[in-house]
Amino acid sequence: MSQLSQRPEKPVVGVPMPHESAAQHVTGSALYTDDLIHRTKDVLHAYPVQVMKAHGRIIALRTEPALAVPGVVRVLTAADVPGVNDAGMKHDEPLFPDEVMFHGHAVAWVLGETLEAARLGAAAVEVELDELPSLITLQEAIAAGSFHGARPVMLAGDVEAGFADSAHVFTGEFQFSDQEHFYLETHAALALVDEAEQVFVQSSTQHPSETQEIVAHVLGLHSHEVTVQCLRMGGGFGGKEMQPHGFAAVAALGAKLTGRPVRVRLNRTQDLTMSGKRHGFHATWKIGFDAEGRIQALDATLTADGGCSLDLSEPVVARALCHIDNTYWIPHARVAGRIAKTNKVSNTAFRGFGGPQGMLVIEDIMGRCAPLLGLDPMELRERNFYRPGQFTPYGQQVGQAERISAVWQQVKDGGRLAERRREIEAFNAAHPNTKRALAITGVKFGISFNLTAFNQGGALVLIYKDGSVLINHGGTEMGQGLHTKMLQVAATTLGIPLRKVRLAPTRTDKVPNTSATAASAGADLNGAAVKNACEQLRERLLEVAGTRLGASAADVRIVEGVARVLGTEAELAWDDLVRTAYLQRVQLSAAGFYRTEGLHWDAKAFRGTPFKYFSHGAAAAEVEVDGFTGAYRIRRVDVVHDVGDSLSPMIDIGQVEGGFVQGAGWLTLEDMRWDGGDGPGRGRLLTQAASTYKLPSFSEMPEEFNVTLLENATEEGAVYGSKAVGEPPLMLAFSVREALRQAAAAFGPAGVSVELASPATPEAVYWAIEAARGGDAGCGGDDAREGGAVPVDTSALSHA
Repeated sequence: MSQLSQRPEKPVVGVPMPHESAAQHVTGSALYTDDLIHRTKDVLHAYPVQVMKAHGRIIALRTEPALAVPGVVRVLTAADVPGVNDAGMKHDEPLFPDEVMFHGHAVAWVLGETLEAARLGAAAVEVELDELPSLITLQEAIAAGSFHGARPVMLAGDVEAGFADSAHVFTGEFQFSDQEHFYLETHAALALVDEAEQVFVQSSTQHPSETQEIVAHVLGLHSHEVTVQCLRMGGGFGGKEMQPHGFAAVAALGAKLTGRPVRVRLNRTQDLTMSGKRHGFHATWKIGFDAEGRIQALDATLTADGGCSLDLSEPVVARALCHIDNTYWIPHARVAGRIAKTNKVSNTAFRGFGGPQGMLVIEDIMGRCAPLLGLDPMELRERNFYRPGQFTPYGQQVGQAERISAVWQQVKDGGRLAERRREIEAFNAAHPNTKRALAITGVKFGISFNLTAFNQGGALVLIYKDGSVLINHGGTEMGQGLHTKMLQVAATTLGIPLRKVRLAPTRTDKVPNTSATAASAGADLNGAAVKNACEQLRERLLEVAGTRLGASAADVRIVEGVARVLGTEAELAWDDLVRTAYLQRVQLSAAGFYRTEGLHWDAKAFRGTPFKYFSHGAAAAEVEVDGFTGAYRIRRVDVVHDVGDSLSPMIDIGQVEGGFVQGAGWLTLEDMRWDGGDGPGRGRLLTQAASTYKLPSFSEMPEEFNVTLLENATEEGAVYGSKAVGEPPLMLAFSVREALRQAAAAFGPAGVSVELASPATPEAVYWAIEAARGGDAGCGGDDAREGGAVPVDTSALSHA
């Protein structure tokens, strides 16, 4: 077992415990960025000047009327920017644009003594616009050839030979929805400038170092003149990886120009209309199977709706291509990716980061093709699982491929799937207007950033003379329990009780050049860095303890706050050990660092080993569907998920549950609508609030929800044998969508293939049922050496 994964005696990791801020959360005492204005004197409030047109060039921007509004202090425009007028890393997101690129684009910001004064001032700003043609939907962008960014192509084997060897070939297309993050805390930043002209920004950001970088280049400063701190976030889900930078820059610019603290906090409607979403995708595909139903070849094109700028669209598409295989071996593949440029807000990272979109394509294909091949969907999936020694289409060997089958079998056995499917058959035979179905799907998700340079983490650990410990690391806390795990890692490595360790807020002046807390890599990178720093300190303290106890340092162990010599009664309490080390002038602080080894990625060739390991999981979902309305309920869900040896089981189970429900929301409920008409509201987001955008709630939770973590699953080369947990569980929700597909098919003749829109709202399920009853819902012909009918665009179903 590697040193990184080996656990010492009586570790604090692996112990179930609540979130480190749970008490503050439930009592309301936990502070978030916007709470800090009540502790800050003379704060100015910023309010955006939004233009409610989808596309146009600004002819005139008149700010004088705003300055006449009582309480308005200043209006920020492009002329005020001393550095670079851009809020993105690709230099395609002007902070103060001269061209409106989406409905609700902010072109200026008003600073007021009160939020109301700033709002009235923003309403008084006059903007003249030369309206330009706009592209709102993916279909419009594709038809117009409107694309930007890289166009990667993933190649494996000989695709044409693979199709030639296929007994069955099917073709189709599939469009599925974007998704709103809907974190509880909207975007917020609070900036101030001290007497030394140092800019200090409190920001709700998943990437403080990048926020620091953007603020610095907007202000024309160096990074050491800007400090960014993130106390915690009320949710992020990827929406605060890139998007907070511009809001922080507005606050910092205002503070720099006025000499007063400036607060930016979006209300819910502003957040929904001004911040990016999960990328919606369109896919066209052709797939070949042999006579036994094993995949021979796949040819697909994935088009992401990038919105008006690139943001993170290129790596999102890259990850979608890397995950289109999911748990299935595809010997011959050609998969192309491209990014549509539309006049919508720039889409961004969202939990899974393109992985869910790629995996949804192959799961939709499997669900649609299984009846045409005369196979049970469960059997078709099992026949195509990766086996040990096989490689992905981009050339990485699938380690632990046996776990794909292991979690699958555990769900089948623990969930009594065979017995329950017989019960469902009997129920369906007796109920012509209500049908049940049970579906199981798996997950194989790669862990690491595709960009190799991001796979590094840092930490700073301080031990004080009284034996208390303070840790700083580069990760941010957004409710996922990262801080809790880092406390457990530090206590375990030092061999002390958890009560002796405290964690400081994430700050760029404590740990520099950090990566975003994203890609499910937060615990891996920062945990290994914390462990590295603590190991340095422990080694120093073991030398001190050995000298004091008259033994070799190699024979000393620190367990539960006591240093003991192996095989003797000699011991030294932690507090005494630390005090002794201080008196001997032993350094009691250490900077830790970790870089993930073994990674390589050639983005141009689209080949390499981009992932440290794969996380695996399987879920079975049982649903009941009403044949008159398409309404449904989730009766039961069984999950087995691989998190290695869990650092914190309660946290991880909560992440699996939350990820599953969020995935089910994306796939079944969250139906984003945009005005695609030619009227004055063209490009407007129609679902601007929780009243029109349906989020999963208690009523959508499974009536029975069983989550089990895979046991005896140590991950070699990861911190204390653990695995990432943040993103992979979201894709377990594919099982709900596949169960809805099978339930709709149960209303039709045997062997009918059902197309199902995504999100699979009750309306979409109803139309799928109607098509199934007519027996015309499938991909068409079985033997598509001649092609097989191309299905209709399923996105139309949700709007029928």
